[in-house]
Amino acid sequence: MNNEFKPYIPADKVLPEMTPTSIVMGLILAVIFGAANAYLGLRVGMTVSASIPAAVISMAVIGVIMKKDSVIESNIVQTVGSAGESLAAGSIFTMPALFIWAKEGIMDKPSLIAITVIALFGGLLGVFFMVPLRSALIVQEHGYLPYPEGTACAEVLLAGEEGGSSAKSVFMGMGLGAFVKLIVDGFMAVQGVVVLKIEALKTEFAAEVYPALISVGYICGPRISAYMFAGGVLGWFVLIPAIVTFGGDIVLYPASVSVAELYATGGASAIWSNYIKYIGAGAVASAGIISLIKTLPLIVRTFVDSIKSISKAGQISYERTALDLDIRFVLAGIVAIIIAIWLTPVVPVTFLGAILIVIFGFFFSAVSSRMVGLVGSSNNPVSGMTIATILIATICLKVSGDVGVHGMQGAIAIGSVICIAACMAGDTSQDLKTGYILGATPKKQQIGEILGVVASALAIGGVMILLDYAYKFGSDKLAAPQATMMKMIIEGVMNGNLPWALIFIGAFISISVEILGVAALPVSIGLYLPLELSSTIMLGGLIKLFADKKFGSENGESGKGILFCSGLIAGEGIVGVLLAVLTVVGLTDKMDLSAIIPTGNIQALILIVLVSAAVLKSAIRKKK
Repeated sequence: MNNEFKPYIPADKVLPEMTPTSIVMGLILAVIFGAANAYLGLRVGMTVSASIPAAVISMAVIGVIMKKDSVIESNIVQTVGSAGESLAAGSIFTMPALFIWAKEGIMDKPSLIAITVIALFGGLLGVFFMVPLRSALIVQEHGYLPYPEGTACAEVLLAGEEGGSSAKSVFMGMGLGAFVKLIVDGFMAVQGVVVLKIEALKTEFAAEVYPALISVGYICGPRISAYMFAGGVLGWFVLIPAIVTFGGDIVLYPASVSVAELYATGGASAIWSNYIKYIGAGAVASAGIISLIKTLPLIVRTFVDSIKSISKAGQISYERTALDLDIRFVLAGIVAIIIAIWLTPVVPVTFLGAILIVIFGFFFSAVSSRMVGLVGSSNNPVSGMTIATILIATICLKVSGDVGVHGMQGAIAIGSVICIAACMAGDTSQDLKTGYILGATPKKQQIGEILGVVASALAIGGVMILLDYAYKFGSDKLAAPQATMMKMIIEGVMNGNLPWALIFIGAFISISVEILGVAALPVSIGLYLPLELSSTIMLGGLIKLFADKKFGSENGESGKGILFCSGLIAGEGIVGVLLAVLTVVGLTDKMDLSAIIPTGNIQALILIVLVSAAVLKSAIRKKK
């Protein structure tokens, strides 16, 4: 345990925290961010973290407009508000498959109640699982797991509290991050990705221009950034050239055309989407298992200590900043959810199946919480863990004879509950990290997460039904990439034609990396994510490496480089959510200037250089 860390608000100081203002504001933000991210994720396959935008909004309303002086009250707004984004992400990665099957005439569309119930089960499980995990991951590994977005969120709130130069660094970063996001994704005046084709290797190098990725690399540091980039290099400069070179005219499932034709029509990206994503999914699943095995003693010890506290309830005086939800309430809630899953028709499983859902949910929630500690919520490859869940669930259902429509519905329902639980656990861990730095009361944060889950679950069903009605899932307007992949995997297992070789290749790559003494998890994440993400994250890590060697290391989470990067993430996140809302109401098409402004790699490269220079300038400091 880290006994040296002192939070911003001491444990013996009590300030307004969970107030009617913070709860109402948080619930409104949870619904808004959940709806906006549902659309964004269904369109492009990625969501934006809502924690920092919620923190900035709460800071502005509570601190500036209402003239109240309680940073942990703003923290509750951010905690409740961010729940909507995570619950939406977990829902859209899986449940749209049910709508696509309905469109194909295989089954009826899911009802509003069915979507709400599945989302509620998964969301509550994710929050409950993080209660016994909080001490293990947030407290005892403080200083080892950076939790970049949780740390950035704390810096944003502290900058608003302290004012002065700290606030200036954050708000300058916010302005630049918002500006870049607006001109790239709002006005379409600069392309979002630099792509350099390398025909000699039958591949390409790509890097996104978004400041948030550079910021994540800077906050995570050069080591973790390098591990992620190594995974990307392995995928794009080893595996893709090998597949294209040796594949030739061979047709390899899941593609329906030859490797040569696939590369000729879609380039390296087509090879990645058809093959490397499966290899990456296998690597992430394997690395997740390795990560959990390595941390299992610490997690079990923490959980056992929580169980032991039942008999000592009322006898121990906890510090305010160490007070969690009563473990008896948590265990009762988990048991109630097991029974509800068993009795609810929308999740067609036996009582043993309901218990297995909870066990797998805890497993992936623990892994997810550790993943976001490394790379942040926005880059948490939950879909990789969901692929593993869908695989296991579908195989079990098929072996038990539950095939056809009923088995397909069951596999998606099981995957949805576990995926949402993993997303919520990751978000909750980021929020608890923010609260740990600020000195919030964990119990009140956990209650806030539960309130956010309930509000978001009630809203997400209507949002998904409305979006499917307007645009149709699986169409060009709403491709729903993750859910489409889950659908394909279930059909592949049921029909017996899943590319197991690719999945096991990824699993053994992960094992080999771990044997070499390198952390397999960030390498596997880099292999699973597109190279354009990990290359930009690596750029941020290199800036941090140069700044530390040239000017000396920053002091904890208080350096101006960290503050500036926190602002970049906040600015981009706020505009990302705003653009998602504008897209839903149909205004973004009128903002598009790409037809009159020429775009290309040069403009995008200039933008990357300018953002990198701004980050480096913010990191310049006197040597200690």
